Amino acid sequence: MIISRTPLRISFVGGGSDISSFYRNQEGGVVSTAIDKYVYIALNRQFDGRILVNYSKTEVVTKVADIENNLVREALRLTGVDGGIHITSISDIPSEGSGMGSSSSYIVGLLNALYAYKGQYVTAKQLAEEACHIEIDILKKPIGKQDQYIAAYGGFQYIQFNGDESVYVDPIICSSETKFDLENKLMLFYTHKTRSADPILAKQTKNLATSEVKRKTMEKMVKIAKDLKEELRNNNMRSFGKKLHENWFLKRKMAEGVTNNQIDKWYSTALKNGAIGGKILGAGGGGFLLFYAPLEKHAKIIAELPELTLVDFKLEPQGSKIIFIS
Repeated sequence: MIISRTPLRISFVGGGSDISSFYRNQEGGVVSTAIDKYVYIALNRQFDGRILVNYSKTEVVTKVADIENNLVREALRLTGVDGGIHITSISDIPSEGSGMGSSSSYIVGLLNALYAYKGQYVTAKQLAEEACHIEIDILKKPIGKQDQYIAAYGGFQYIQFNGDESVYVDPIICSSETKFDLENKLMLFYTHKTRSADPILAKQTKNLATSEVKRKTMEKMVKIAKDLKEELRNNNMRSFGKKLHENWFLKRKMAEGVTNNQIDKWYSTALKNGAIGGKILGAGGGGFLLFYAPLEKHAKIIAELPELTLVDFKLEPQGSKIIFIS
């Protein structure tokens, strides 16, 4: 039995610059953190040689090619595991349409578990690169690279995306007091609305490839990410909320569907009651809302958003890891 644990993530600013139609022409960058909410993958030997896969449905097949779950099928192909295995997954939060990078955490955790199953250790760099290869190159998903890298590396990071396809993962080194202050002021709400990110991301990818205005907007978001990185490294939290707010209003311009009337209403309500800034996580349209607010304002914001569910979380310093093996 092998069990891997892989963190989900919160991306603060710069999201979207990890898409190839942008970073191949202009360096991309995001400020992102892993959090203490996880995707767990459990593997065990299947005595009769078949392949059993449990997720939102159960598949029982005899050949890898017959697996409907694209991520599982391609991970087995890549790692060379061709049968006699039982794969089960569990997530701490809704695993689809959350905006927390759950599919990338799933594939990173699955690859990690499969390599451990084969008795092989692989680096975070290899896990991230192979997860990107499966999701972007093989499955042609219209997504970027940040989710795979933060899932593999964990921590509080500035992630830079380069035109030659290289990715730099640089820790944001700040005091424990700064991280504690950030955890205390951030508020994460579940909207109870999930959506597929692919249509929004497909529009954003096309826009970045064809529109100079959209590219200029994304350049501004990368500039915010670079500025925020330096301020955090100097333990300066004064503008954190304002930069979240500025980035959100730029992100809204990137593609239709990022926001809607209900999300705008929730956001406006939070700001009226003390939040300084915030954003919808992921591509937009639903999932989780993040706000940055003084601690003394939290109770009022919660009271004014009764239809949303507050989710407590902390920053997670570690990436995907094997937590059980027998």
